[in-house]
Amino acid sequence: MTYAVDMGLDSAGRTIAVDLEELLATRLLVQGNSGSGKSHLLRRLLEGSANQVQQVVIDPEGDFVTLADAYGHIAIEAVDYSAAELIRFAGRAREHRTSVVLSLEGLEMEGQMRSATAFLTGLFDAPREHWYPALVVVDEAQIFAPSGGAEVGEEVRRTCLGAMANLMSRGRKRGLAGVIATQRLAKLSKNVAAEASNFLMGRTFLDIDMARAADLLGMERRQAESIRDLARGTFLGLGPAIARRPVTVRIGAVETSARSSSPKLVPLPTAPAEDARDLLFAGLDLPPPPPPPAPAPPPAASEVLRDLGPQPSPHGFDFPEPDAPDPETVVVAALHAIVDDPETATKPAAVLYQDFGVRCRMAGIRKPPIDVSAFARRLAAARAGIFGELTGEWAEAMAAAHGLPDDMLGAFLLIARSAREGLATPDDAAIARTYGTSSLGRARRMLGYMESRDIIVTRTDLSGRRSVTIPRLGWSTAPAEG
Repeated sequence: MTYAVDMGLDSAGRTIAVDLEELLATRLLVQGNSGSGKSHLLRRLLEGSANQVQQVVIDPEGDFVTLADAYGHIAIEAVDYSAAELIRFAGRAREHRTSVVLSLEGLEMEGQMRSATAFLTGLFDAPREHWYPALVVVDEAQIFAPSGGAEVGEEVRRTCLGAMANLMSRGRKRGLAGVIATQRLAKLSKNVAAEASNFLMGRTFLDIDMARAADLLGMERRQAESIRDLARGTFLGLGPAIARRPVTVRIGAVETSARSSSPKLVPLPTAPAEDARDLLFAGLDLPPPPPPPAPAPPPAASEVLRDLGPQPSPHGFDFPEPDAPDPETVVVAALHAIVDDPETATKPAAVLYQDFGVRCRMAGIRKPPIDVSAFARRLAAARAGIFGELTGEWAEAMAAAHGLPDDMLGAFLLIARSAREGLATPDDAAIARTYGTSSLGRARRMLGYMESRDIIVTRTDLSGRRSVTIPRLGWSTAPAEG
């Protein structure tokens, strides 16, 4: 079965169509500077083939999610999901032949590359029985298949480039037809671009891009200048799915529109300058602070003597016995002093208990009010910033940590305190200090041990930020760099 997608008219007014079945076998490359009409072209192709073939759109700016209302595409916001979840979504999309738009809006470049890699991997690794034909449209392909070093980690760049190369070179056998669009041919990997057999080249101004476009279209170098003169929305097409010789095509109208559009001139406001100033500074004029209260008059000497009560004889020795100190106050003060001393950071609780006993005696308590085991738990909590008694919610937190060695309690409570107070996830260095080590590797292995015991669950989003959840308590930290 063949199906022609009407793309528009040529210079003589004839209809130029794309053979959809041929396109599935030969792939398409679209190039043009920003504002040349690439997204409009892709939207025309998607709308014209929406009822004929499954479509998958990798959408860096979230412009194509508007296809959902008119054509039933499922919009997936990648920022809300992990890489593993995106892989599962892609597999299910292939299984059920569901058209989807993967919106990468809200992610930095590295996050966009990670999410695109995960989704393309899920499409590519689907079981053979799910290898139905699908158009895979990747807008701004130079982000995911850069020709040189991108501003991301080498591993991220390499894996994303590999996923794009698989799509364009090996995807055909799996039913995946790559349609890639780029602003700059010079920034797009040649290995990825070379796999396309169909081309639609729009307006571009840089000599290197014009030269590469002319080479792909089979034009002589002196004819490359004509690419600079193309009107917006007009493309030069060539390929087995389009035409055997280069043709000019003016892309036709579309039914849906992007969430964002090109800026248009609008009249400036005509409000007087005084009104504009009032609008800008509205609500910023704070009232002056109230004057400080007048000082109270000094008390009379007779009132001072009466408040002091009977005074001891200046010649006797009947000094009153001092009040007994509050044990909890002494414990908290001693813990503060121990934690604030940098030399105690790596000392075990059994050694520091002697120092604790000395501090208690200096405060007027002859015997420490807590034993060694209780001191170890209080010290772990203090290193996590919790100096009060471990009651109420902290007792529940200690119960959630049941089975952990005592030396791991501090790190667990540091995470629990951050989660309870809605703070960002502590970084590995902070966790290592609380654990009593300077090794980040030991800290990570300790977190892995906690997760293996189902005490915590860590999750890393596509921006590389880590959050930690304590399932038993229902507490979660805010995402942060690990």
